[in-house]
Amino acid sequence: MNSNDEELEYEYVDDLPEGPSKSQIKREKLALQALAERMAGMPRRELERLNLSEATWAALDETARIKDPRARGRHWKRIANLLEREDMHAVHALVDEAENRERAETDRHHALERWRERLIAEGDPVVAEFIDQCPSVDRQQLRTLVRAAQRDSERGKPEAPRKLFRFLREALDAGED
Repeated sequence: MNSNDEELEYEYVDDLPEGPSKSQIKREKLALQALAERMAGMPRRELERLNLSEATWAALDETARIKDPRARGRHWKRIANLLEREDMHAVHALVDEAENRERAETDRHHALERWRERLIAEGDPVVAEFIDQCPSVDRQQLRTLVRAAQRDSERGKPEAPRKLFRFLREALDAGED
């Protein structure tokens, strides 16, 4: 290789674009499409907190009537393109807030399920533990529901465990207020 070839090679390297790669651009577009899909599933009253353009609102409103999967894919791309012109900080903040709320509700639901399972499996010691955590609970009703749930669980019936779950949820809701 002579010195002219080396210079040409370096000139070529210097001419490379400085922006993001095609792959990065594609990842960003796919992320915007996922965000568009997430936003379309959110309640309108939450989305109204954003200052979205008329075109974005029209596209979001149009989502319900599109049934074909291929058309829906094109629709997500359309909304993603419209979202690029919006205030993305506010959009991301709203979506993050909704996801955090959903995650907290899911965690709460799982905690209630764990209480129910422990109450059914272990009985009175866990009843006392639950009463310590939630002192305003009706002790007699809780014990009655636990016994019924234990019987129904052995028989494979779901009614009493469901009632126990609802009772636990209401007791914890009352305790939080």
